[in-house]
Amino acid sequence: MKFNIRQRTLCAALTLCLSAPPAIYAPPASAQDSGSGRPGESLIRDAEIEETIRDYATPVFTAAGLDASAVHIYLVSDNRLNAFVAGGQNLFLFTGTLSRSQSPNQIVGIVAHETGHMAGGHLLRTQEAMENASIESMIAMALGAAAAVASHGQGAGAVIAGGAGVGQRAMLQYSIEQEAKADQAGLSFLDKTKQSAGGLLDFFRILEGEELLSAVRQDPYLRTHPLTRMRIEYVENHVSTSPYSTAKDPPDWIERHRRMKAKLAGFMEPAAQCFSEYKEDDPSIAARYARATAYYRMPNLGKALPLIDGLIKEEPRNPYFHELKGQMLFENGRGKEALTPYQEASRLKPGSALLRVELAQVQLEANDPALDKAAIANLKEALRDEDRNAEAWRLLAIGYGRQENFGMSALAVSEQAYASGDHKLAIQQADRALNFLPKGSPSRLRAEDLKALANREKDRERERGD
Repeated sequence: MKFNIRQRTLCAALTLCLSAPPAIYAPPASAQDSGSGRPGESLIRDAEIEETIRDYATPVFTAAGLDASAVHIYLVSDNRLNAFVAGGQNLFLFTGTLSRSQSPNQIVGIVAHETGHMAGGHLLRTQEAMENASIESMIAMALGAAAAVASHGQGAGAVIAGGAGVGQRAMLQYSIEQEAKADQAGLSFLDKTKQSAGGLLDFFRILEGEELLSAVRQDPYLRTHPLTRMRIEYVENHVSTSPYSTAKDPPDWIERHRRMKAKLAGFMEPAAQCFSEYKEDDPSIAARYARATAYYRMPNLGKALPLIDGLIKEEPRNPYFHELKGQMLFENGRGKEALTPYQEASRLKPGSALLRVELAQVQLEANDPALDKAAIANLKEALRDEDRNAEAWRLLAIGYGRQENFGMSALAVSEQAYASGDHKLAIQQADRALNFLPKGSPSRLRAEDLKALANREKDRERERGD
């Protein structure tokens, strides 16, 4: 599947052929929290939302002395409030946290607090398990930790076991002392960046209102990040004394926040709920964006396309409006028409790896040798920034396969398998690549390295008993 605001399912099947255009939207948020105990078992990728969060977070990361480019931000498809850090500099934000936030400053406050955990080494992890776990495993373990806290250690095993290969290792919740230290650090980062701590205080007040709920009904953030009256008072005191408490979010951030929430509503809420929030008589860009997306999902292109065309006319240099139009057309079997808006989106945002991956899929779908070559070029460029992007490797394998470059195709499948955590297949395909690639070539050396890396991971799995 190509990337946009869509689910990346765990343990996705590997294939060497292009699948039919998939249903690309994430299921409604209500379906994600059905009471099964397993919500949020997927990530979503969206270039626009990731860029927005990255722009909010980068000043905080820098203030904390972190290399902002080395911090990975992941969006978890789950409609509850939660955020956590795990396995190094990996920040996970639940879509429910974004959808329910009322301002950019609230998100910045949450990021500042979680950055305090990163900078202080209070990582939500077990030692070896989390160091070696996949991103999906980290999410499953975090959900298991929340369930364990809610049930006082009972009944969380099934959730934790859902983390691929992690087994039944428990995760540690933060201590009250660690939470206080993360608060202190986060508040200092906000001051350094001259931003208000009011958003963090607002978030704490939301959580405080949930403390009287049963553990099962509480959002998982509260279960793994213990909140105390002393912590709230500390932040209240900071807000009352900081010279930056009256600082306002930049207007551009506010508008991007509106569009982010609208986009999430359009893709993840039932259409009727989205239309109730973003009514037909609301002419704002965010409202039209939400309605265009919801109509597309129905699908009703008769209403969706005029809305997105109107947005493009109003903001012709917005790459994400062109991207959405391309997606509407592509996912409805109009691949040739989709090519132009995807090309324009990538032209306007040439540094976006995700847009290049989407464009490459459309190019490959066209079954045109010249476009196959362009797709390969786009994918190679995208993989410079996202070398663990399994979907990009899958598409690259298809492109090389069509050129009958079987060595490079097998190497790309091996890369895809390694990125997906399938170390057995990674080894098999690396061996296959070695049968074709010339001795001494960089590609052959990479195949040898990949085989060694996958073998090492398999050994670690055996040692852990996975």
